[in-house]
Amino acid sequence: MADNPLFQSRPDPQAGDSAAQPVNPVSPDTNLAANIIRRKLTTIYSEEPNATKELKEAEVIRPRSKHQQFIHELNASGKSLAVIQTAWHEYYISLPDEEKHQVWQEFYDSNQNSPYQQYVKQQPEPPAKPTKPVVSEHQQPRTTQQAPIDLRSLRDIKTLILEHIAETTQVKAKHHLKSLIFGLSTGLLVVFIFLFSFFNEIIITPLIQPSRTVGSTPLIVNASSVTASSTPEVIIPKINVEIPVNYNQTSDNENDIENALEGGVVHYPSTVLPGQNGNAAFFGHSSNNIFNPGKYKFAFVLLHELVKGDTFYLTYLGKVYVYQVIDTRIVSPNDVAILNDTEGQPATATLITCDPPGTSINRLAVTGEQISPNPSNNTTASPQATSTATVLAGNGPSLWARFWKWL
Repeated sequence: MADNPLFQSRPDPQAGDSAAQPVNPVSPDTNLAANIIRRKLTTIYSEEPNATKELKEAEVIRPRSKHQQFIHELNASGKSLAVIQTAWHEYYISLPDEEKHQVWQEFYDSNQNSPYQQYVKQQPEPPAKPTKPVVSEHQQPRTTQQAPIDLRSLRDIKTLILEHIAETTQVKAKHHLKSLIFGLSTGLLVVFIFLFSFFNEIIITPLIQPSRTVGSTPLIVNASSVTASSTPEVIIPKINVEIPVNYNQTSDNENDIENALEGGVVHYPSTVLPGQNGNAAFFGHSSNNIFNPGKYKFAFVLLHELVKGDTFYLTYLGKVYVYQVIDTRIVSPNDVAILNDTEGQPATATLITCDPPGTSINRLAVTGEQISPNPSNNTTASPQATSTATVLAGNGPSLWARFWKWL
């Protein structure tokens, strides 16, 4: 120690030169600061309780539950934190709901005495906020910004409300009007479709050409202008008609003739044939329902345009017979006398159809006398079977008639 500079001897003023004292090279200020720190640390740690002692006291005072014992054993097992957390999680999950509630209750109870809770309990309650003294309406000071005062009179306010109600009502009336117009438009469309479906033969009559096989109306001045085809036909240049004629019908029953009309114009079997003396009668549709079968539904739709002096033609057995109109008349469906011979005429042909077009109310009969070839060369007709017809054939049943019959 004699060699340590901290313990070098120095003369003692009272002992003389013979006494040796250790020499401290640190300045007195430094020793003073260190001593102060040492005293503070000694004071702090002198009041620190013994952890082991506290743990033993806690075990004696508060016995552990089975859940606390389980976690205590885990903590004392020396296992890692991850293993402890996993084991505790599995243990907690396996508990019933009542014991889970017990675990949480123990957790809350144990934290009631924690230093933090004790600190919170020791803190003084914050002072209550001072209540604002109630000031009467007369004592309350007026502020510079106040709500605007409505200066309108009661009459003005009432007028404004009535105007607003009128505007609202007017808007609703417009909506009602639009709804009414929409409803009426839809209803009219439905009615139009209904009427067209049931009465289309009347609606589309003016738009139909009776025959589209003729490109243009032929200007016929004599029989040589018409060439007879292998199929018997009736040709009416004025109304652009060129339609085949069925001469094979043997029954003059109304239903039978209506069925035969699907193939064209029908010759009444109880009347004479072209080239024979007497009256040859033919029937064709004026306008029929488009839903009915057959392609000659509008064969004689324009027959009413023929007047006296007009001509029409019948081709039969390779010959052309020319007729000139001498009479047009409208008769009832029961007037079967128009099928008989025409008085004062040796050879005639009568074209019959329904009138007005699209209905079966009446019949239009157009009669023409034979002018070519000369009727003096005609043959005498063989005795014809007596006609049993009581009603002249009419248009086929309309969709409405079919519907009504079905009802």
